[in-house]
Amino acid sequence: MSEALIIIDVQNDFCPGGALGVPQGDEIVTPVNVLMAAHDGPVIATQDWHPAGHASFASSHPGKAPFETMTMPYGEQVLWPDHCIIGSPGAAFHDSLDIDRADLIVRKGFRSAIDSYSAFFENDHTTPTGLHGYLQTRGASRIVLAGLAYDFCVLYSALDAARLGYRVRVIEDNCRAIDLDGSKAAARQAMQDAGVALV
Repeated sequence: MSEALIIIDVQNDFCPGGALGVPQGDEIVTPVNVLMAAHDGPVIATQDWHPAGHASFASSHPGKAPFETMTMPYGEQVLWPDHCIIGSPGAAFHDSLDIDRADLIVRKGFRSAIDSYSAFFENDHTTPTGLHGYLQTRGASRIVLAGLAYDFCVLYSALDAARLGYRVRVIEDNCRAIDLDGSKAAARQAMQDAGVALV
């Protein structure tokens, strides 16, 4: 059984200067390229891909500001600055990312009424992206994760992968966090509790 490498959201809007820049987010590009080049199993990249006016954008809710939270039909949602809008330069992968190495690109967050942090499911934890089926056909039983942001999309992807029965490792040096109100430490604890290996 093979090990799949999943690179999460290494996009311009999540790098410094982007609409939702993760501090030092661009520092992971070179090590992620090295990781992809050395990997001999499936390589998957995810891409946040929102329509304009997405429900997760603070601008879609009058009176709300970025990083406030509100309750959606699927649960609590952090409201974000407008980011990774379909076809925009901010939604593109970082220019230096060797995206040609990816066997598959999974776009997520394209349904206007629901956000999607995880590579596997929308934020209702039910609607699948199709990645699990793809990995099953590729014979993957183990997953390695790296990318942006550690405490949101990497976290949700790792937890869902563990819930689906994969053995999961997160390469912490190849991730960066937003760290909203201690979310980095909380994410680390949640992954450890779920049996995710942090390396």
